[in-house]
Amino acid sequence: MLDLATVKQDIEKWIVDFVEVPHPALGGWAPCPYARKARLDRDFTVRVGINPYFDLINVARDGLGGKSVLILAYDPNEFFYSQFTSDIQAANEEALLRNNILALEDHPGDPEIVNGVSMNQGTYALALVQSLSDLNEKAQLVAKKGFYDTWPEDYLQALFKNRIDPRST
Repeated sequence: MLDLATVKQDIEKWIVDFVEVPHPALGGWAPCPYARKARLDRDFTVRVGINPYFDLINVARDGLGGKSVLILAYDPNEFFYSQFTSDIQAANEEALLRNNILALEDHPGDPEIVNGVSMNQGTYALALVQSLSDLNEKAQLVAKKGFYDTWPEDYLQALFKNRIDPRST
């Protein structure tokens, strides 16, 4: 079982050291331009999950707990990539999307490389859960400023699955 205090510390370190940091390969943008504000406002929650599918079904029922982002962390040795991604996709399709919620996955077994930059947290399998409408709205705002201009098209196609492609609005 993962230790919640350690998981929180590791994820916050990743956010500060990587997710908030502008990167030249990403057009000078941070991987997530909203991460710093969410962290400083304590507008996210980290939990250790038990079962990705059922945890997300519960989120569909209960909501995000008053935060903009819910991060559910799992041991990637207990939840291998193929099953993990399948569980998240099923929860999105069966419950989350109809409740205006979307879960995105991050798993060490699925390296996400954008312009030579590894986007993965690397230690945990993560379900990053947000309001779908909020995510779409924020993506539109940064798209107008060129955020996605340097990202590979195949990566963006996968990223915008179940979402409005902000480049087309």
